[in-house]
Amino acid sequence: MLIINLFLNFKIIDTPPFMIAIDIEQENKAIAKEYKELLRISYQTLSVDDKKLIRTAFDVAVDAHKDQRRKSGEAYIFHPIAVAKIVASEIGLGATSIASALLHDVVEDTDITVEDIERMFNPKIAKIVEGLTKIAKVKTDQEISMQAENFRKMLLTLNDDVRVILIKIADRLHNMQTMEAMVDYKQAKIASETLYIYAPLAHRLGLYNIKNQLEDLGLKYTEPAIYNSILSKMKESKEEQDAYIKSISKVLKTSLDDEGIEYEIKGRPKSIYSIRRKMFNQGISFEEVYDKFALRIIYKAEQPQEKFLAWKIYSIVTDHYRPSPSRLRDWISSPKSTGYEALHITVMGPKGRWVEVQVRSERMNEVAEKGYAAHYKYKQGNSEEHGLETWLNLLKEALENTSSNAVDFVEDFKLNLYSKEIYVFTPKGEIKSLPKGATSLDFAFSIHSEVGVHTRGTRVNGKLVPLNHVLSSGDQVEVITSNGQKPTPNWLEYVTTSRAKNKIKNVLNESTKKIAEEGKELLTRKLRHLKITLNENTINELVNYFKLKTSLDLFYRVGVGTIDNQQLKDFAAIKSNTLMNFFKNKIKRTPNLPQEQLQKEEISRNYDLLVFGKNEDKLDYKLSNCCNPIAGDNVFGFITINEGIKVHKKDCPNAIRLQSNYAYRIITAKWIDSSQEEFKATLTITGMDILGLTNELTKVVSNNMHVNIQSISLSGDAGVFNGQLTVIVQNNTILKKLIDNIKKIDGVDKVTRVSNN
Repeated sequence: MLIINLFLNFKIIDTPPFMIAIDIEQENKAIAKEYKELLRISYQTLSVDDKKLIRTAFDVAVDAHKDQRRKSGEAYIFHPIAVAKIVASEIGLGATSIASALLHDVVEDTDITVEDIERMFNPKIAKIVEGLTKIAKVKTDQEISMQAENFRKMLLTLNDDVRVILIKIADRLHNMQTMEAMVDYKQAKIASETLYIYAPLAHRLGLYNIKNQLEDLGLKYTEPAIYNSILSKMKESKEEQDAYIKSISKVLKTSLDDEGIEYEIKGRPKSIYSIRRKMFNQGISFEEVYDKFALRIIYKAEQPQEKFLAWKIYSIVTDHYRPSPSRLRDWISSPKSTGYEALHITVMGPKGRWVEVQVRSERMNEVAEKGYAAHYKYKQGNSEEHGLETWLNLLKEALENTSSNAVDFVEDFKLNLYSKEIYVFTPKGEIKSLPKGATSLDFAFSIHSEVGVHTRGTRVNGKLVPLNHVLSSGDQVEVITSNGQKPTPNWLEYVTTSRAKNKIKNVLNESTKKIAEEGKELLTRKLRHLKITLNENTINELVNYFKLKTSLDLFYRVGVGTIDNQQLKDFAAIKSNTLMNFFKNKIKRTPNLPQEQLQKEEISRNYDLLVFGKNEDKLDYKLSNCCNPIAGDNVFGFITINEGIKVHKKDCPNAIRLQSNYAYRIITAKWIDSSQEEFKATLTITGMDILGLTNELTKVVSNNMHVNIQSISLSGDAGVFNGQLTVIVQNNTILKKLIDNIKKIDGVDKVTRVSNN
């Protein structure tokens, strides 16, 4: 009996080397403790029936996952419990969502089916769990991204239940928090997906705390060196920042107390990702980011008094510190479409430093932290998640086109997730929210799809403007329609919102398909005259010959006459000579090259610049133009459809998108030698316009060994110069040394390496 008990209490498992045995009894106690914590931290009040529902879901999940463990070695059930805790406390959802979070992996990972869930619980929970279950089978076609298909499926569930997205965001947050045990390439893939779609989704849903966590964790695994550098610098300056915030708070407290306002002042550091983005976008150092922290004043007030008190606090703050009028943000009078409300004031604090002060009521603060769950708690009481339909109606606009390629679908949806907002008026004075950069044609589609499709012209503030006129907050827009008007391909360049783009594409596609059908018949007849049969093989050859993407493109171009008879004759001539060309290519002749040239070619072959994959294979590749990688840069290979392997820098502007949508086409790359090839790099240089600067600059460059100037241009304006220097170097070590030397030139302020993107 003793032997049996020992066996039950200690289970040997095949996990990482540091895990030898697990005390099951202790683990069960930890699981029970986590469950009790879940009930305790729930944002909403749970009834007896709610607790029964959650308990049943917990029991089913524990049993279903009893034989599973995570990569770290801990029992798998800790993951769904952690997700449920995020759903309950950080997002603030109720019993149905908590139960669904506990069950979110059982259909995907165990023998339990969606039908079983419906039988044990209810159709609502079954539907949510089904939406959270990844696609089991997708096409293995090279052009299909499995992750994009999963995104598409997840996003389309917005039409049914927004809770699917909210729970999925919670699931992703916990996965990001516990990724240490994963291999590097999986960490990079998951982090890229997170930065590409999940963080923007959290932002759009008003879950700002979760968005910041996702972004910081995403940066931690995509650019660990930069993340750790910023983190360590923030820790170093924390004491100084705390003292600075304390000095401002002390001044404000006296006045706030005198006015009898109940409040709390908090210091909020800027997220690491936000600091990194500002450094990257503005080409500045960590020290030059002036708004690394903000002050938040959270005050108590009844809802009717909130606006009055917010402006009273604004008055108190600006009595002590000079505000920047251009940086005032009033999201109380016009809340963001996410429901976010606050006053943001940027003031000049002590020591000549700008500080952002955020003024929010307790209600506004809850909405900012928990998004719509808090928003509708205040509007409709504690009933579970009612009212989300209002927000859904806004978001469904991005989901109208369900037939497009999965990657395009995700790209279109993502377009407006991070967009800042503007507020414009209809002729009757109704207010409309649009993303910043939206055009008058976007406005027409925001009124109604049919209005957009038949738009003939637009007036802004009474003046006739082009359809691509960019709107500003406060504009009043009138749309002129005509039944005879139809979209043209140019319209896609006139709009920025995904709703407008999708509707225009749908209308154009209908017209394109009709022309393509006629084109296919025409192509069949023309090829018959050239003694060629139109079959699948011929279509593929034609698509490649004309450098098109699909057969639809081919048939359409024939239909509209872009591909004419002469081009088809040229294709037929090449096709008939293919066999002869094949035999010619088989015959190899060795040229009579000088011995020195032969040795040089042999050296180039032996010292390849890049190797790919685990086996460090030497493969043909091209360096991408979007980021211009050079030897020594951290890079990866991307397998393209027509151009072989393209090499990108890991911090390339396109890296996150490629890692997220096409992870299956990413291969690791490693530099092994850089002595046989040269690379082009472009630097932007700014500073004070000092006499002899150009001469000094060329002198510094020429003194750097293995650096050649390809081009240099400097322009001065009122004592300030801007310049661009393009050099040829062998690797990034040489380039970094050159940048350091240029920075030492008297008058030079900044030197930044730029990409072509």
